[in-house]
Amino acid sequence: MAKGKYHDWLTPEGLLKLEGWARDGLIDEQIALNMGVKRQTLYDWKNKFPDISDALKKGKEVVDRAVENALLKRALGYQYDEVTKEAVKQQDDETGEWVTVIAETKRVTKEVQGDTTAQIFWLKNRRPDKWRDKQEVQHSGSVDVNNPYADLTTDELRKLIDSG
Repeated sequence: MAKGKYHDWLTPEGLLKLEGWARDGLIDEQIALNMGVKRQTLYDWKNKFPDISDALKKGKEVVDRAVENALLKRALGYQYDEVTKEAVKQQDDETGEWVTVIAETKRVTKEVQGDTTAQIFWLKNRRPDKWRDKQEVQHSGSVDVNNPYADLTTDELRKLIDSG
């Protein structure tokens, strides 16, 4: 495939490459480099050719979902099995010869506790109305202040100060 020619990237093979690069986590600048074009050229082609834009979106969506799932798993905590394998000698049932095989010798279920940082990140982004740091509060009505000196003139205020 010739680099830099937009029509080559509109073929099924070209679109599949673009989708694959996006799925691999490459950013647009890296994809443009792989294509042999400048980043701005890729942006122009994305605007001009929906197939290119769609292929990149499709590939990025897969990675975004995987990251979302990993973040959620980390936020909630999870269990996994830690498996230890070792080389062991055992007798072959058919030939009777002793052979070395790799066998599971130990399996331990471990638990990863939920990560509060991941939980906070998830909640701030998914529920900003309840979890963002800055809460917006609207107040309606008025605030009345009872100021007994509000109607006094400056001279009257000075007299009060001097007499006190």
